[in-house]
Amino acid sequence: MSMPAEAPAFPIGRQCPYRPSQGYAEFRREGPLSRVRLYDGREAWLITGYREARALLADRRVSINPRVDGFPALSAEMAELENTGYTDVLIGVDPPVHTRQRTMLIPSFSVRRMNALRPAIQDIVDQRIDAMLAAGPPADLVAAFALPVPSMAVCVLLGVPYEDRDAFEGPARSLFDADPEQAADAMTALSDYFGQLIRDKETNPGTGLLDDLIAGQVRKGSLSREELVRYAMLMLIAGQDTTANVISLGTLALLEHPDQFAKLRDSPNLAPGAVEEIMRYVSLIEAISRVALEDIEISGYHIKAGEGLLIGAAAANFSTALVSTPEQLDVTRSPRHHLGFGFGVHQCIGQNLARIELELAFRTLTRRIPGLQLAVPASEIRTSVTGPMERLTTLPVTW
Repeated sequence: MSMPAEAPAFPIGRQCPYRPSQGYAEFRREGPLSRVRLYDGREAWLITGYREARALLADRRVSINPRVDGFPALSAEMAELENTGYTDVLIGVDPPVHTRQRTMLIPSFSVRRMNALRPAIQDIVDQRIDAMLAAGPPADLVAAFALPVPSMAVCVLLGVPYEDRDAFEGPARSLFDADPEQAADAMTALSDYFGQLIRDKETNPGTGLLDDLIAGQVRKGSLSREELVRYAMLMLIAGQDTTANVISLGTLALLEHPDQFAKLRDSPNLAPGAVEEIMRYVSLIEAISRVALEDIEISGYHIKAGEGLLIGAAAANFSTALVSTPEQLDVTRSPRHHLGFGFGVHQCIGQNLARIELELAFRTLTRRIPGLQLAVPASEIRTSVTGPMERLTTLPVTW
């Protein structure tokens, strides 16, 4: 395939915080694969075709390891993460290491076990809405609801005291800081906190995933304390950050599409499917980084070993190969095969928990605050981008 003389820069900014850039349509017109230029001047393949994206995410000739030559980081901050050790479990390792790590965790994230947490998560959602209603409008939905709900839920899952949040929430945010020293300090602070927590749990066991892993894996010698610290950090950060952003961006999308808000409000049983549609429409992760380990032929394109791949999850989620009218937000459909949780062996291990949190959050929010609306024009809402992820800084609402 012929490529343009100079590859366009990537990532491309969003015109609207809760949906992918219109610029992806231009890439798709070129074909399912395009060449793009990264922040450091290197080029990589951007995959915008839905079928091609799924195929490459499931291809064992593709690596998630950021230490492999050619791996495409989207920013200098993301490139620095490999030096912190954050990517040493699950999200930065290939089989067989990944298989061993994931196998230890899979029983703890089963649908049955996550459903057992449903009453506790419903209580968390109701508590946060109670607090919002008691304080009265206006409110910042990010600070009052979107951030604390998943943070409290993942603490319940792991057995982490939520009252310790000052010890981990600040460092968790700083881990993705542009200053490498701050990121390193944040990693040290998180390691110290979870190291001490795990030592405390070994002496005084509680209830939670960390306690289960200590009893079932650490004591048997199949999991080191250092690995468990890494597991804890990853699950806490990934478990709260991504879900919080989907709640805030998804709520903004619903408020900007009042007909869809009304459908969900009036038909709460739509909530499980609406979560899938919101995940597709919001497309929180712009691109999933991989690198080819071998030459790969796909859809008439030749990918060489060592070339970086950016699996354009946001672009693929807006493909007509997934839904017939991708530009529309439609909470009555349930596009469960979207790429919001990835695909293949590295598909998000916490997706069952995230689905429950999102379902209860959107179902309860629309039911209990039916008059919810933006308190400021949408153009005044502040956003930021960390690595491959779009987020709202605040979401002022009233009712």
